[in-house]
Amino acid sequence: MKPETVLITGASSGIGRELARCFAADRSRLVLAARRTDALESLAAELRQASGIEAVILAADLARSEAAARVFSQIERDGLEVDVLVNNAGFGAQGLFAKLPLDRQLEMVQLNVTTLTHLTRLFLPGMIARQQGGILNVASTAAFQPGPHMAVYYASKAFVLSFSEALSEELSGTGVTVTALCPGPTATGFGEAARMRRQPLFRLLTMSASSVAKAGHRGFRRNRALVIPGVRNRLLTFSVRLAPRWLPRRIVGAMNKPIET
Repeated sequence: MKPETVLITGASSGIGRELARCFAADRSRLVLAARRTDALESLAAELRQASGIEAVILAADLARSEAAARVFSQIERDGLEVDVLVNNAGFGAQGLFAKLPLDRQLEMVQLNVTTLTHLTRLFLPGMIARQQGGILNVASTAAFQPGPHMAVYYASKAFVLSFSEALSEELSGTGVTVTALCPGPTATGFGEAARMRRQPLFRLLTMSASSVAKAGHRGFRRNRALVIPGVRNRLLTFSVRLAPRWLPRRIVGAMNKPIET
């Protein structure tokens, strides 16, 4: 029996790297996609040695509009069938929407939303035809409320959560599952990229990338549509549902406001 093939985007660091380790422990064949070839090669070598699995690297800038189609074509040329798609690649940016560079924000939408949607649409029909497989989309607790000072990032993760839950229902009975992983602040390179490391949200609620990945992997294997790692994160997302709409956005706006240096 051939091992399942798992494609993981954004696999070079953070949650993506830890998810690769989780799936390697299952003895899955891995296709690791990200921009940083050196980091991918290092991870692939580690996983081959530690778990004895096959690990293929695929260098790609997934924020480019043609990236999803190129990834799909390359995997087809290699004769692989993707059984599990992990859409993990993404980034955020902190600041006022009207002042942040437009190109950077459109790139965020491309990566966090469009590439994720494109890859899902390309690989999902094959899973349905084989009546097995799954998709793990990395969203965020940011998906549950608007995020002033990170407006596009929060909106992009709201899309990922809604899209994932809708697909989970559509695919009921097909043998294919969809899971949305919604971590809170996590100790990865994301905080530096979004300039969020000094914010109260990151200082108080940060989980390790390993803990988040293990929770997501476990929830995916249990066919759960939604995984929110950490008791505090679950309590916060639940409280948002009970609060008036204006209150969460005020609180999040205050927490995300850039700290003057």
